[in-house]
Amino acid sequence: MIKTILIDDEPLARTIVAEYLQSYPEIQIVKECNDGFEGVKAIAEFQPDLIFLDIQMPKLNGFEMLEVAEPMPSVIFTTAFDEYAMKAFDNNAIDYLLKPFSKERFDKAMQKWLNQRGHVSTEQQQENLSNIPMKHAEEQNRIAVKFGNKISIIPAQDIFYIEAYDDYVKIFTEKDYFLKKKTMTYFEQTLNSNDFLRVHRSFIIRLQHITRVEPYEKNSYVALMKNGKKIPLSRAGYGRLKDELGL
Repeated sequence: MIKTILIDDEPLARTIVAEYLQSYPEIQIVKECNDGFEGVKAIAEFQPDLIFLDIQMPKLNGFEMLEVAEPMPSVIFTTAFDEYAMKAFDNNAIDYLLKPFSKERFDKAMQKWLNQRGHVSTEQQQENLSNIPMKHAEEQNRIAVKFGNKISIIPAQDIFYIEAYDDYVKIFTEKDYFLKKKTMTYFEQTLNSNDFLRVHRSFIIRLQHITRVEPYEKNSYVALMKNGKKIPLSRAGYGRLKDELGL
């Protein structure tokens, strides 16, 4: 039996998917969810093979939900984004259903998934998701993180700096930090370049949280943050920071 979960804040949209799935007796709907928080909990509990996921949802959107969901299921998006924008999915091996969608279009997506089932790893799915431009736009404003069973949304303006930490990064706010399994390059490309700057191979800082730049040992500098942290600046990073601050 193939397990699936429907995650959409519109009951009618979930009803339509459920009706279309009646043509697939091997697929069992184990849960319906109204938002991303419910979706994360349901994925952990039921470990579905496939989810049908809306993107635009309150509290936690579809992209953010997948950032913190474990284990990673296969995904077919159901969305009201316009067709032009959804072309971003075509090169990422992830199918989508543009609302309102017909049974014929639904069957096409299902056939694609059934044919690919077991041939695309969860790691590859995560990489495919990371390459969707619309997702990057969401993370310019906030970042979803998970600590134990708790999910937090960090507004970008609350981030003081990001530090490399093996295969993860540490995202520092004024008093806390959060781990996220992403690369420094990912956040360098994702966060708003008007607000954030990579000043070292291991550090990205939010410019508004700098109090001053001061010398540190011979021919080196550090940026002093509002929370008291001293961030080392590489030679190239110091040059970029001087340009940004007009020093």
